Amino acid sequence: MIKNFTVSVNNLRAAANACYSKSRHGLLAMFANDERPINGKFAIYCIFDGRNKKEMLLVKAVIDQHAPPEFPSLTPIIPAAAWFEREINDLFGLMPIDNTDLRPLVLHENWPLGVYPMRKDFDPRTVVPEAKKEFPMAHAHGEGVFEVPVGPIHAGIIEPGHFRFSQAGEAIIRLDAKLFFTHRGIEKTLEGMPIKRALFQVERICGACSVSHTLSFSQAVESVAKVEIPERAKLIRILIAELERLYNHVGDVGNLCAGLGFAVGTSNGARLKEYLMRLNETLTGNRFLRGMVVPGGVRNDLPGELLTQIAETIDKLEVDFIQLVELLQENDQFLDRVNTTGILPYQAAKELGVVGVAARASGVDYDLRRDKPYGGYEQIKFEVPLHRSGDVAARLWVRVDEALEATRIIRQMVTRIPVTAKKLKEPIPSIQPYSTGIGWSESPRGGNIHWLMMEEENRIYRYFVRSASYANWPALTVAVPGNILPDFPLINKSFELCYACLDR
Repeated sequence: MIKNFTVSVNNLRAAANACYSKSRHGLLAMFANDERPINGKFAIYCIFDGRNKKEMLLVKAVIDQHAPPEFPSLTPIIPAAAWFEREINDLFGLMPIDNTDLRPLVLHENWPLGVYPMRKDFDPRTVVPEAKKEFPMAHAHGEGVFEVPVGPIHAGIIEPGHFRFSQAGEAIIRLDAKLFFTHRGIEKTLEGMPIKRALFQVERICGACSVSHTLSFSQAVESVAKVEIPERAKLIRILIAELERLYNHVGDVGNLCAGLGFAVGTSNGARLKEYLMRLNETLTGNRFLRGMVVPGGVRNDLPGELLTQIAETIDKLEVDFIQLVELLQENDQFLDRVNTTGILPYQAAKELGVVGVAARASGVDYDLRRDKPYGGYEQIKFEVPLHRSGDVAARLWVRVDEALEATRIIRQMVTRIPVTAKKLKEPIPSIQPYSTGIGWSESPRGGNIHWLMMEEENRIYRYFVRSASYANWPALTVAVPGNILPDFPLINKSFELCYACLDR
């Protein structure tokens, strides 16, 4: 249930503070919408997690188009709002008053001032002239302090990100990150697009979280269309989502080993991940499980012979994965590198709105599958692993525990998917123009939040995505200082942050 509160922009901070004090996990998302063609106003939306399992709180603050394009910043009372407000300023030209860091976030120094791509009067076909500005980076100053720039082009096959380390000797004093190098403008592209066509791009927001993003989008559509999907589709969705969680976590354990040069762990993690991705392709025709989840249900069935194959694969994989985990647990050199490295304190994780593995490794007991159950998860028995040390080791062991928990959920689904029920999908009816919907899911990295407003003919008026990585990237700059530079790849891999989820 979404509780909606509409206020004037002058009352935004008071309304947000009231919802923040009543929420369990704080601010989940904040974004703007150009509603001038509808009612002559801009709008700022804030989504908070309610204390009740079935409750979300949504605050909408309206700004008249003739009023100053500004709103009171929430950052002084809600630190998690900082990135959201910078993005709103970049894309809509609405300035958060009292936000002390208004450096560009999404738009870089090559983007001209005064051009706001998410406003409705901006034509996406416009050829924008390249600006020649400086991009300010944060520095630490003092005698003996020097800087180490890393990226944006990296030695590995990863996406671009620039990291600026301020150091005194080997110790890192400060880290500043510049991201959003390959922003794709998906939210703008989807404006005016029908649901079926939009789904293709939603699936490609992130390769590793294709199912999670598609689930959130589909549930947003289903909520605004008031559609209840078939029971068989719910169970298949859960099974596919947990397979996505499993292959990511298994692969991430191997990737973390690569961060400290432990080749045996890296190779075994890659081998087990490949084992699962071949299963993915058998089930859906796609190694990333694309094409299965659609608004209204699922596209394809999982007949009995495929369910049997899933069970057999999971049984074999679990044995090998446990052996890999035992290898790590018995290696003192490995443990010396991961224990007490890259600590993210509980309070920082809470105030920054960190989600998923990173949050639960710092003692933040929150999981959307359990705390805001969706799509049938309320019927499933599972545990949410929790560690409290907040270091690389905690993020590793949470991932391990969640991978094993995913195998248990998958086994439940294999036995619970009914043999007789064959209905997989409900049609999406005509949706009332300018109505809104929210969808969410717990991806391998944490919670994804999708919000949309529809227009005539079931086309999208505004679409917003807050990925788990968007919530978690700022935490990296908290966890890294106090460590040494060779530990950065290890800390970074322990968060397993995604560039593509930012560059949506």
